[in-house]
Amino acid sequence: MKILMILTSHDEMGDSGRKTGFWLEEFAAPYYVFKDAGADITLATPKGGQPPIDPSSDSLEAQTDDTRRFKGDAETQKHLATTVKLSEMTEDRFDAIFYPGGHGPLWDLAEDADSKRLIEAFAAAGLPVGAVCHAPAVFRHTQGTDGKPLVSGRRVTGFTNTEEEAVGLTNVVPFLVEDMLKANGGNYEKGADWASFVLRDGKLVTGQNPASSAAAAREILASLK
Repeated sequence: MKILMILTSHDEMGDSGRKTGFWLEEFAAPYYVFKDAGADITLATPKGGQPPIDPSSDSLEAQTDDTRRFKGDAETQKHLATTVKLSEMTEDRFDAIFYPGGHGPLWDLAEDADSKRLIEAFAAAGLPVGAVCHAPAVFRHTQGTDGKPLVSGRRVTGFTNTEEEAVGLTNVVPFLVEDMLKANGGNYEKGADWASFVLRDGKLVTGQNPASSAAAAREILASLK
């Protein structure tokens, strides 16, 4: 079982002067779900190398059992520091693709041609595609084999407008995940803010927020059975 995890290379929160990147829990929780299931994991980013960790996700109050495990795991830290370039990836080498969130993907992966190419290839091949929290931003421009937006008519979730408002970034982000998924014809659903909520529609898996990360990864594994 080979899984491709794609992370952001973007570290600037618009013009706010704040740093962003990927959300640590959204990487660590799925990574260990996959690793503990025996998966061979490849990590890729648009720029390659060490992706930026959102400083807020590395704060004391944001720590979880999985992030603490990561802190003590030199092997996984090295793996993360040496991501390969997204442009070098092809779908025929993997069984599933998964995107951790954080605000970074709103700026780079949402607009990345290689990411779009891979998602469309995985979907066309009937392979699982997963994204959690802000990472459903990667479906902004993706299309299905019918030429419609990939999420059109599909049950999907992602970071809610009220969650974005709660973190004070509604007017900083380039677009709101919830609004974009709806605009692309997705049947958007959500649970309570900050609670785990995951949807699987065929081979498409989406999670609402950081708390949904591990459950989304487990749905990817379930879709491979």
